[in-house]
This record gives sequence, structure tokens and C-alpha cells, in this order.
Amino acid sequence: MRHALELFEQPFPELRKPEAKDGAEIWELVRSCAPLDENSMYCNMIQCDHFRDTCVLAELDGKTAGWVSGYVLPYDPETLFVWQVAVSEDARGTGLGSLMLRELIRRDACDGVRRLQTTITSGNEASWSLFRRFASWQRTKLEVQAYYTQALHFRGHHETENLVSIKLLEEAKRAA
Repeated sequence: MRHALELFEQPFPELRKPEAKDGAEIWELVRSCAPLDENSMYCNMIQCDHFRDTCVLAELDGKTAGWVSGYVLPYDPETLFVWQVAVSEDARGTGLGSLMLRELIRRDACDGVRRLQTTITSGNEASWSLFRRFASWQRTKLEVQAYYTQALHFRGHHETENLVSIKLLEEAKRAA
């Protein structure tokens, strides 16, 4: 496993808002990041277009290396829901996921956001690790509860998705 400081030995990632034309590359990245659920390519294009202010695309040497999709909940403007975090195999273990989350919470579109939420299946260790680190950076712990259950919501076809909530510190948002 590499350390985040190794990013300084390599080109620093460009973090930007995605555009619709990025949808196909993002779709390919997500497909390569098991156990993430694959969305349709069209869904990724819509995310890049309609939700670009709350999504982050990371590029290393001009290649798509990371993706965070999210949106501010329409019924709760204080909550940012992170849908997916994908990091290419070459960039894993470098801290890119954390860097993209920090970029996201300091965006103007997240000015009123006070908490970050996501869902994670029990077996997705990479996501648990990422969001535990993010919570630690926020000087808090994860709040976790079963949300979409295997029996009730997925009819046995998918693992339970646990709702993870993280309170955001104002000073951490500014320092991101």
C-alpha cells in the first residue's frame, strides 16, 4: 500500500467538475472497481451533466483515475449524499478518494451542507476504510444503521446497504 505523500512524487491529480462527454470513461472506471454497482452509461452521463457541481472527476496524466458522484438531498439541503467513489487500480492506496471527498465538500454547491451520507455494504472494506478516515479527519465517528435491507428492499438479490452519516466540521470544510 502506498502513502498519500507519494502523490508528490507523481503528477498531482487534476480534480474537476465532470462534463457529459466524460460519462463513458467514468462508466468504464466504475465497471473496473468491483464491488461497485454498475450504472448505465447514460446514468453516468446524466450525473456528469445534471449533478456536475456535486461530482468530482480526478485525472492523472490526462487519464480518468477517480470519480465521486453525489448530490444534495432535495428534501434536506444540509445533507450531501455520496453515491459512489471509484479509484482506478493504479491510483488505489494514494489517498485519492479522500482528496476527492475533501474537494467535494468545499464546493459552492455544498455551502449549506452539514453532513455527508453514503451507503456501504458490509463487505466493502475499501469504502469502510475511506469513510472512517474521512470521519476521523472530521474529528467524529461514523453513524451507521441498516438502510436498504437485503430482504425487504432487494428481495435477496443484493446485500444490505448500511446508511453511513458523518457530521461535517465547518473549519474542516474551509480547510479542505
